[in-house]
Amino acid sequence: MTAGSWKARNKQDLIIEVWEYLDCESVGASELEQIQQTLLVRFGAGALTSPASIARTVADEGAVLRHPEVFEFDLKWREERLKKLAFRDRLDFADLSSAFDSVVKLEERRLQVQAAGEQEGLKDLREIVMTTRKDLLLRARSKLTDSKVRVQLKEVAEWLTVWLHSPELFSDWLDLRRSSPEFRQKFSEAGD
Repeated sequence: MTAGSWKARNKQDLIIEVWEYLDCESVGASELEQIQQTLLVRFGAGALTSPASIARTVADEGAVLRHPEVFEFDLKWREERLKKLAFRDRLDFADLSSAFDSVVKLEERRLQVQAAGEQEGLKDLREIVMTTRKDLLLRARSKLTDSKVRVQLKEVAEWLTVWLHSPELFSDWLDLRRSSPEFRQKFSEAGD
């Protein structure tokens, strides 16, 4: 069954629909992962649901759980989430200097993940960058934000846009951007 053919209109109904489609006697890690992936495809990252929560939903409908697998899968899932949050918390885009330091960390992480062939890690980085870019643009539009800060926020949002479109070229582009006369004139008083 494809993502477009699911009839459910909410997460709980989709969890049950996918479980029924899988037609399995018991539910463990592989089934929970399939349900998570279907939720992600159908509803996006906002539908992120823990394996334990999914297991509880299908158990309420009569599924037999392979408890050791469920616990282990949920534990690994939560540990991965904590790692992602820890990396995100090390990034700071409050001003140009800290934003530059953060994009360096981001680029170092991208290269590590890419070298390890971790496609899921690359997706996670893209998600972090997209969310951060969106937040920066929202703050830049706020009338409560100082005009100089708004200009810096827009600049950093542009950096992240370039990173999203061409991560392989980003470092060279950023070096050129920061050494450009326009950038130097625009941000000379910021010390960057």
